[in-house]
Amino acid sequence: MIRFLPFGLVLLAAVPAAADPVVTITNMSCAKVQAAVKANGSVVLQWRGRNSLPLYGRYVSDRRFCRSGEIVTIASVPAADKSCNVKKCVWKVPGGR
Repeated sequence: MIRFLPFGLVLLAAVPAAADPVVTITNMSCAKVQAAVKANGSVVLQWRGRNSLPLYGRYVSDRRFCRSGEIVTIASVPAADKSCNVKKCVWKVPGGR
C-alpha cells in the first residue's frame, strides 16, 4: 500500500484546486471588469451577444495563468461604458511573430 502513495500524491498535485469563477459583465464598467480579472487572476467573463445569446471567454491578469504553449494577447469585451481591453491566452503559432 505504501509504495503506491507517491503516485497518488502526484495525481492530486496535477488536479486544479478550483475552476475559474464566472463573472457576468453586462452591467459592469470597464474598470470593474479589469478589476475582477486582476483580483482573481483568471476568470470566465460572460455577456450577451448581438443576438442575445450568451457569450463566454476566459481572461487572465498575466502570463502566469496561461498553459504551456500559450501567450498573452489583448482582447476586447463589451463593458457597460465602453469596449474594454483585457488579456487572453492564445496558442502560440509555430513560426509566428
